[in-house]
Amino acid sequence: MTMLRSALFIARKDVANMLKQKETLLWTFLMPILFFFFIGQVTGGFGPSTDPDRPDPIALRAPDDGGFLVEEIVRRLEDENYRVDRPETDEEFGSYARRLTIPEGFTDAVLAGTQSTITFARSGEGTRVSLDRVRVNRAVYTVLADLAVASSTGSRPTPEDFAKLAAMPRALTLEIEPAGERKVIPTGYEQTIPGTMVMFTMLVLLTSGSILLVIERQQGLLRRLASTPISRGAVTLGKWGARMALGLIQIGFAMLVGTLLFGMDWGSALPMVLLLLFSWAAFNASLGIVLGNLARSEAQMAGIGVMTSMVLGALGGCWWPIEITPAWMQQLQLALPTGWIMDGLHTLVSFGQGSSAALPHLLATSLGAVVLGWIGARTFRYQ
Repeated sequence: MTMLRSALFIARKDVANMLKQKETLLWTFLMPILFFFFIGQVTGGFGPSTDPDRPDPIALRAPDDGGFLVEEIVRRLEDENYRVDRPETDEEFGSYARRLTIPEGFTDAVLAGTQSTITFARSGEGTRVSLDRVRVNRAVYTVLADLAVASSTGSRPTPEDFAKLAAMPRALTLEIEPAGERKVIPTGYEQTIPGTMVMFTMLVLLTSGSILLVIERQQGLLRRLASTPISRGAVTLGKWGARMALGLIQIGFAMLVGTLLFGMDWGSALPMVLLLLFSWAAFNASLGIVLGNLARSEAQMAGIGVMTSMVLGALGGCWWPIEITPAWMQQLQLALPTGWIMDGLHTLVSFGQGSSAALPHLLATSLGAVVLGWIGARTFRYQ
């Protein structure tokens, strides 16, 4: 009990000391929010929206004499979960990632049997661009199909004809059921919030947490602890506990902000998500102690902490969904600690699998935390 009381005393003092540092406050509470917003906004435009409350924006340029077929296309685009905007200037029109241009006299030309070309432009590249083309083509072709039906009577189609077709019950319906596990690549906040949280937890604990240990050793503070009745084990446990507490504070704050400000949904397996993140905090607390024992100067520790966090963050899937990378990178991810935690979070949050699917990730991260904790305790030094 004396050992635990001593460890808790050291942990409380260390946490309070770390939270007094401006750099720690900046990278723990402010920078993650900025990354959530800016990177989430950028990556959110890379994929189609599945949220009806947040449809994908598409700019429409149509002449005043376009006719009622233009409005039919707009309606079908909205059915495809697009928000159709009509910018007034060329500059504003060009700023959109998705741009649809309809020629003048469109309805009259189509009804007269004259070929008309609708132009769709999409910035970017990859499968999401192809998917946008499919969605826009589907909107246009459904108008064409209804036009063929409305024209079958031999009279000129009218808006009322299209309204009647829309109100008619469909003789053929399509039922869609999941064929297996959900494998929709996470984008936007669904990717950015877990990825930023994982990377910044490592960054803070391997810089602020480890650097403080180096400073205490250089200033002789650890030698003073050695002269007290507090055992070496209690000192090591207290140092580890302080970094563990800082990691949990950062993770808890990130989850709260992600949920309240950005609408992050952590899925149905929240208890397992929390266990995974708890093990991630423990892993980085242990790694921070190990690196803090090995480093000889503040500058050396800062360089090691930043480079380790950046490299592991990029290769582990914190910066972008690992599912969009080549197969060899996806295999490499599973050999990295950031990969274990990100793959586990994607499994639970993005792919909707049960808690048991993330047990290997939890065991790997927890085992890593225990092994590194043992190494940190064996290599801990006062000077």
